[in-house]
This record gives sequence, C-alpha cells and structure tokens, in this order.
Amino acid sequence: MGQNITRKIIGAHLLSGEMTPGSEIGLRIDQTLTQDATGTMAYLQFEAIGLDRVRTELSVSYVDHNTLQMGFRNPDDHRYLRTVAARYGVVFSPPGTGICHQLHLENFARPGKTLIGSDSHTPTAGGVGSLAMGAGGLSVALGMAGEPYFISMPKVVRVLLTGRLQGWAAGKDVILELLRRLTVKGGVGKVFEFAGPGVATLTVPERATITNMGAELGATTSIFPSDERTREFFKVMGREDEWSELVADADAEYDETVEIDLSALEPLVAQPHMPDRVVPVRELAGLPVSQVAIGSCTNSSYADMKTTAQVLAGRQLPPETDLLISPGSKQVLKMLAAEGLVEPLLDAGARLLECSCGPCIGMGGSPVSAGVSVRTFNRNFEGRSGTKDAQVYLASAQTAVNLALAGKFTDPAEWGPAPQRVELPASAPSIRHLFIFPPENGDGVEILRGPNIVALERFEPLPATVRAAVKLKVGDDITTDHILPAGAQITALRSNIPAISEYIFSRVDEGFVGRMREAGSGFILGGENYGQGSSREHAALGPRHLGVRAVIVKSLARIHRANLVNFGILPLLLVNPEDYDRIGENSVLSIETASIQPGGRCEMTLQDAEPVEVTNDLTEKELDIIKAGGLLNYVRASDRA
Repeated sequence: MGQNITRKIIGAHLLSGEMTPGSEIGLRIDQTLTQDATGTMAYLQFEAIGLDRVRTELSVSYVDHNTLQMGFRNPDDHRYLRTVAARYGVVFSPPGTGICHQLHLENFARPGKTLIGSDSHTPTAGGVGSLAMGAGGLSVALGMAGEPYFISMPKVVRVLLTGRLQGWAAGKDVILELLRRLTVKGGVGKVFEFAGPGVATLTVPERATITNMGAELGATTSIFPSDERTREFFKVMGREDEWSELVADADAEYDETVEIDLSALEPLVAQPHMPDRVVPVRELAGLPVSQVAIGSCTNSSYADMKTTAQVLAGRQLPPETDLLISPGSKQVLKMLAAEGLVEPLLDAGARLLECSCGPCIGMGGSPVSAGVSVRTFNRNFEGRSGTKDAQVYLASAQTAVNLALAGKFTDPAEWGPAPQRVELPASAPSIRHLFIFPPENGDGVEILRGPNIVALERFEPLPATVRAAVKLKVGDDITTDHILPAGAQITALRSNIPAISEYIFSRVDEGFVGRMREAGSGFILGGENYGQGSSREHAALGPRHLGVRAVIVKSLARIHRANLVNFGILPLLLVNPEDYDRIGENSVLSIETASIQPGGRCEMTLQDAEPVEVTNDLTEKELDIIKAGGLLNYVRASDRA
C-alpha cells in the first residue's frame, strides 16, 4: 500500500525504531527554532553539551515573547541570545521582527523537513508540509547538537476535507470544529494529516492557522500536503526554489479518518476556559464584549489583518470595546502599509501593537476585571490573559472584528455580506535583512551574560527508594499555565530557575512552594490530561528544583511528560482511578524506584492504607534518564562511556 505524508517524512528521517504506532522512534532533525521565553534555557543547555557549533541544517533564535523590557532582565536575555547565536551558528531574529511561527512560515519552513521548536505551536509549519513538533528546550538543545529526537510513533488521522468555506466561516472554524468533536485530549499520540478536495480551497495562511491550533488537540503535530497552493505561497515569499511537492500516495493508508464538510461550517467560538468548549457564535448573541484582540501565531497573517482592515474601513468602534491588533511580522505590517490598510485600523480606533506575541501570553493587553475578551488566539486558560476573572473566548479574525464593531456577540446572519476571501499579492516585501546571520566561525564571539542568567544546576540521581508526602493535589486539565503562570513579571525570570521556581503553582495554591521548601521533597497528585498547554520546560524544571520527585496522575500531556523525563521526575499513572480519591494532600507514599520496569506496574505504599498501584509508559531509555537524574546527566555519562 502507498504511504501518507507523515510516514514519508518519518521514514526519510528515521534513525532508530520501527514505524509501529506506540513504539519509540528516533528522528533526524533538520531545523530547530526557539523563542526567548524558552530559548535562554535551551542555549544554556546547549552550552552545557560542549559542542562548538550547531549540527542542524538551520537553527533560528526568535525573540517574540518577552518584548516588554521592564528592567534589565529581558534585554539582558536578548543580548545573551544574540551573542550565543553568533557563537554557535544560529540565525537570530531581534525583538519586534515578528512572531516565531509566522516568521518561520514566511522565511524558513520547507516541505518534507523535520522541525522541532521550544514552543508548542511549532506545528504551524505543517501548513507548508513540514513535520513540525513542539518540544521542551532540552530536547531542542539536543536536536541542535545532532542528537535524534525521540517520540512515540504516532497514529496518522486523515482529516478529509470536502466542500468550500462559505460566508463568514474561516480556517479557524475548521480547527474549532475538530476541537468541538474530539476535545483537548482527542489528538494524543496522533498526527492529523489533511486531505481531500477541500484542501485545495484553503490558502497557506488558513492551513497554518489550523496546524497551529492542532496543538490544542494534544496532537503530536498536524500537516497539509505541499501542493500548487503551497508553491504559490513560496513564490510570493521569494522562495519558490525551496518548494517541492509532497502529497500522499493515492492508495495511502491511515489509522483513522475524520470528515469535515467545509461548506457546512459556520462561525464558531471557544468559550472559557478551554479551547474545546466550542459553540456557534449565534448562540451567544447579546453577550457584551469589553475587549477584542486580533493577532498571535494563530491569526496574525497578512490575510487576517487585511480582512480586519476591510471590515473596519469607514467604521468606528464603540467606546466600551477595546480592539488590540498585533501583526505577525514586519513583513505583514509592510504589506498592510503598502496597500493603505493601516489607516482603516487606526481610524476605527484600534490599538496597533508591536509585531510580537503580546496579549496571547499575558504580556500586556489584559482585559478589565470580569471582562469578556474575544481573541483570535489559541488558548483561553483561566488567568492566562493576566486578569484572573476574565472570560476569554477564541474566534477567527472575521468573527472577532465583527464582534468588536458591535460591542457584543451577534448572529453572523446580521453581519452582512462577507468580504471576498483574501489571496496573497503577486509578491511580498522581504525582511530577511533584519535577521542576523551568524559568522562562518564563531570562535571569537564573546557570549554576554547578565546577572539574571543563572547557570544550570546538576540534579542528583534518583534514589533506590523514594518516600515523600503529596504536597499538592489538583484536578483534571491542569495546564502549564497553572503550573507556571505566564505574564511579564514571571516570564522575565525564565533564565533564573531558583527565582522562577518561587512562582510554581502560585495561582493555584500559594502555600505550595513553602511546603516544598520545608519538606525538601514531595509528590504531586493530578487528574486527567495533566500538563497540557505550552512546551515550557520550566513547568518541570521548577518543580524539580523544589524537590518534586514524582507526578502521580490519571493521564499526561505529551510535551510535559517528555519534560518531566528530561529533568528526572517520575511520571506515574494510577492503575485504578478511584485511588485518586483515597490519596490526600500530605498522604505519605513510598516507592521502590530501583524495581520499576519500563511499562510495568508496581505498588506505592500508602501510610495506614492499602497500597496504590501505579504504572508507567516509559521506555527503558527514559527510565534510565530519570534514574540518572535527567537527560543532561544521562548524555554526559554516555559521552564518558
């Protein structure tokens, strides 16, 4: 039988393992990307490996998250990133140039390449046929070092698209429909590969919106074919020579199929506080809207911005509704300016923000107390906006701008005729001169470090027996934003693990850090889908610094699970979910870690009660990494051997 796109790329990059779903495979990585919130730690880790140069075809360091330079910490990190990039052969994208995923799509992503990035929305590049995956910073550092990237071989789900988007429906509504059907856990262990006649009707920006937000399904990644539409995009970007066709064989096999009729879609919205709480926009008609934000790596393309400007032209926003607009790159902003499309945004009363992540990660742009904010972003976790009681809804740019003008949710039937869908112009202005390309030899480059950049600590190996108390008990769908909040104050500490660790679970339980400090070690007990959300490895590094030795849960999100392994924290799964109710905060548990077998069951003793049976889904190598005290210790020991 023929092969699908996913298996073609994996087969061409397979360094170890078998392409059997669920088995561990090691992949050669062609490209990496980092962003500044996770990148500083990734490059500190790369330095610790001890190589003179990155070993990928391309590595890019983007600065797009911590662009609010309040005090010395963020600018010091940016200076470190610029100099470490020059030293080791990495392309550097300065602050304000744009959002990493939008920039990578425009300038560097290529069909058939493997890409890992220290940001969970790296799958954006799947919009042009790249096998792009989010990963923890240490995994990216090892990828830059030429080491394989290990994942479980995913199942491949064919998303069969038919029909054509109608009216105000947008690419964003395709992924919202998938989330409505499958939930935030529906993509675990899977790649979503888009196929069918509907694919040709979607532009690359629309495809990238869909693959970007596929991360919210918990998927390994999402991918579209590289077809004539893709070639057109590369031509506009001045990179037609980098395009190649990549499509599934006519008789390709898939593990599952999901069908979506694009013609039947209507404008959708995700309600607070999860991306899968999706309903038609019309069902919320009448709900007042105090803020609208258009941008983020999901919806900041030229097409999204032009549509927004066309709808706003000649109209003015109501005084009670703020509209924030963040173009995805300086290229997008130049294209808008060239067509006279900035003026309609300003005249309508919108606020034009820097080309950066901004409000999406709580970096400014917080809503009013208890405010309803409609955002074109990918996540609406509680408190992520910077306002604890804000009610954040996720929608397309088309929907968001109409709700901004109305100052409330309205039925799309009242919006009038939709503007013609935006196609890219014949060419786009290049901003490649704004990237700082490294010298051929970086030996003489001085790496500049500020006082907030703290060297990595070395964690001790896992003891043969671990006995500790549960220091925190949490429920289902705990996100990395729950574990380590975003926002300007905390994100500025990403290069200082001792300092940032003071904020672990700070918005869930203010006493957690103090209890961990007093005890010296402990366990965390959680429910389903623990650790969903961003790739931030600090959500594992911080707890490990505080002494967390195991996370005991019903199920785990993919990237966070990998980060736990990377830093020597045991990810244990409850065999009997009802045991969750038997274990309380301060319950003392003990486990003989020396006897744990990969994928095997064992018992944890529970003080004055029946033992708790746990299992794991670890490979032999992953278990060895944890026992060594983390991946860096394991790699160092392997090098010595």
